[in-house]
Amino acid sequence: MNHSELSVTFLDCELSTPLVLASGIWGTTVSLLERAATAGCGAVTAKSCGPTPRSGHVNPSCVDWGGGLINAIGLANPGVEEEVGLLQEAKARLQPRGIAVIASIFAGTAAEFGDVARSIARARPDFIEVNISCPNVDSEFGEPFAANAEAAAAVTAQVKEAVAGQDIAVIVKLAPNAPSIGRIAQAVVHAGADALCAINTMPGLILDPYSGQPVLANRSGGISGPALKPIALKAVYDARKACPRTPIIGTGGVTNGQDAVEMLMAGATVVGIGSAIYLRGAAAIQTICAELQEWMATHHIPRIADLHNRAHRELLYSDSPSTPPVPQGSVEGG
Repeated sequence: MNHSELSVTFLDCELSTPLVLASGIWGTTVSLLERAATAGCGAVTAKSCGPTPRSGHVNPSCVDWGGGLINAIGLANPGVEEEVGLLQEAKARLQPRGIAVIASIFAGTAAEFGDVARSIARARPDFIEVNISCPNVDSEFGEPFAANAEAAAAVTAQVKEAVAGQDIAVIVKLAPNAPSIGRIAQAVVHAGADALCAINTMPGLILDPYSGQPVLANRSGGISGPALKPIALKAVYDARKACPRTPIIGTGGVTNGQDAVEMLMAGATVVGIGSAIYLRGAAAIQTICAELQEWMATHHIPRIADLHNRAHRELLYSDSPSTPPVPQGSVEGG
């Protein structure tokens, strides 16, 4: 099987493979974005940037706890003005190779999201990913935008208005800790989102059993890696059910080729790769790409499109049980 058989269309972009570098581990420099592209990503996402520079949280800010990673980096970033330069250089290097560049943004209010999007659009990224997992500072309790359909929709509308007429598609990144991810997905799509990314990390806490204290300096953090995969698959499945025609980047716990297959079957259009780079080393993307090709060849799947949405081909069950729920028969002495 050659690379062409891994090609997939995401929005109006033809990607050479369905693997997308997720925002985070390798999104901090142009050379790392380029490295991910060389390794086999069809698109790359820069690390999230906000209105102003942030130094983030002090160490320890990321720990391998055994089932994956937990991190509280604290949205460390150089600020949108410096990020524009990084994205412009990344676009110049990667566009000739057919690799899509995704900018990622965050902010504290819906209007501020619009301002950041307007600034980042100067770099002409192919897509803008909107990280709505950050707290809404206008909310009485600082509730994340991703937890409230109206707030998520308001952010989406602001970003869409900010980039109107610039041919930059908007991807909204959903969080797993929402009462109904399907409802949030529908709200942002109705507000204009062109695509979804599911999911961000899941909030968690790791303790040191000897001191009884949280391991991270920030106390809690976001769980990623293998432990997140079943949650991510369910979120992608629900988002696909809610928005059957909307492209989805499925991300969360994908560490091998079969994980990528499952994510595509759950409803993802393309697959995000993040913590796998830490867990399997620098060659993770290339390895996952090869494993995906091998799985497809072994199971006689000629195209990525043949994997899409297989989990949604619902099995039909009888209205009544086909066998008694408990063994039947006479019991001696009964």
